[in-house]
Amino acid sequence: MRFTDKTAVITGAARGIGAATALRLAREGAHVAVVDIDPDGAVASAQAISADAEVIAAGGSATGLRADVTRLDDLEAVVAQVVADRAAVDIFVNNAGLTRDNLLHKLDSADWDLVIATNLTATFNGIKAAQAVMVPQRSGRIVNLSSRSALGNRGQANYAAAKAGIQGLTATAAIELGPFGITVNAVAPGFIATPMTDATAARVGMSAADYQSVVAERTPLGRVGQPEEVAAAVAFFASEDASYVSGQTLYLNGGAR
Repeated sequence: MRFTDKTAVITGAARGIGAATALRLAREGAHVAVVDIDPDGAVASAQAISADAEVIAAGGSATGLRADVTRLDDLEAVVAQVVADRAAVDIFVNNAGLTRDNLLHKLDSADWDLVIATNLTATFNGIKAAQAVMVPQRSGRIVNLSSRSALGNRGQANYAAAKAGIQGLTATAAIELGPFGITVNAVAPGFIATPMTDATAARVGMSAADYQSVVAERTPLGRVGQPEEVAAAVAFFASEDASYVSGQTLYLNGGAR
């Protein structure tokens, strides 16, 4: 029970990696604020987590909250509400994101701006909102979601730029916040079976299963990743096991190069 009496805020947690991470932390005793732009999805995810038998046994719980992560004031309001309810924010996970894929010469400015705002600027907003509480506490864990696409990926100039930016932002925030006992790290997944990657499959005219098979064939481990595997890495960075780890980006991609 690494997170007994700890409070975590996770953005984009109505589904996919965010929901899996919220469940993982709650199963280890945390109270989790499930934050999403979809309020019904956030509440449904929180209710499912709170009803989970392992969460109940561990003393964990969850609350669903709505926020637009591209707005700093929304995330500041979420943090203020969590502090009012729980007196602290111990863990903040910047997970929310989206894709608008296209080849560079077809990519329009609106899709560039949207992806940068929802992935990179939103991570900056989350760090800024979290540190305002964590600095006075002189403790905290911030974990950001980057991606293997940060290394470059055809049709994802906007997403790759945003995810690469997150790695630089993570390293810089770790330098600035380290003196206050705050660690900042990033997880960079490869192909994970989520609704987002299902949408990518549809974009290229394939079924989700066929697309995953193609990716699995070129992955050394011979399969795609699962949200729960990313959640395990986030949980490590959020725990005392990683107390001397900061400014790092961990790739989870089944050995792909």
